[in-house]
Amino acid sequence: MKHALAALSVVLLLSGCTTGVQTYGYSPNLQPIPGSITYGGQPRTKLKKAPVGSIVPHQFFDQFGRQVFETYVIEPDRSLRLVSRRWRSLDVFGDFD
Repeated sequence: MKHALAALSVVLLLSGCTTGVQTYGYSPNLQPIPGSITYGGQPRTKLKKAPVGSIVPHQFFDQFGRQVFETYVIEPDRSLRLVSRRWRSLDVFGDFD
């Protein structure tokens, strides 16, 4: 019982830590934002050679200067589905560890 309580305490303490990366991903309702590949609709070119289910990473900077990392999956109709998005704030003091 002591070990379970200690493990729970460690998990709760670590869950309060932040790493500078915000993750909002794997949501069925994830909408594209300005800079996303699918913002304003699907791209005109179809990904014909990539297998269905392939992962397509994409990164850009949003209007607030944060680095955005998105992940897309190629659907059977060759469209892209946005499956995850993460933000990374840039350190204003230039400490990019």
